[in-house]
Amino acid sequence: MKYILCALFSTMLLSYTKSQDVVALEPSPLATFKLYSPYENADSALKVVLAKAKTEGKNVFVQIGGNWCGWCKLFNEFVTKDVQLDSAIKANYVVYHLNYSQENLNKKILAQFKFPQRFGFPVFIILNKNGEQIHTQNSAYLEQGKSYNKDKVVEFLDQWSPHALDPAQYKNY
Repeated sequence: MKYILCALFSTMLLSYTKSQDVVALEPSPLATFKLYSPYENADSALKVVLAKAKTEGKNVFVQIGGNWCGWCKLFNEFVTKDVQLDSAIKANYVVYHLNYSQENLNKKILAQFKFPQRFGFPVFIILNKNGEQIHTQNSAYLEQGKSYNKDKVVEFLDQWSPHALDPAQYKNY
């Protein structure tokens, strides 16, 4: 009987240990999140993005954050999985994900953008097609609970779209 109990206990312990190992080996969602390129030359990348925006008549949506940032991942999923938000972004913006991490703080560019990191991450910069910074958005104002508020994000995207900033839209005012 002692041997049976000992064998049963050993089997249970082994099963428990193996189940714990499986849980421990599963990567966290952030471990597989690779939206940002820490070693990318952001100056060069922004020039390419701006050229595309100018050609397409769009603004540039710069999302600043890092692969370490849970809210950055959440925002990206929020806007790319919602058809209305994804369409609004694709119609009006060329998107660039500017890295901020231990590997590369991109201090020169963030200074050029008037230190938007003071708002936390992610933080959004809107550039017009000529590369002029026209807005900095603290993403906290777009949040709701543990996610983002769709109406606020739609409003933000609409208010800083090229159409909304076109002086011809206001000739009757």
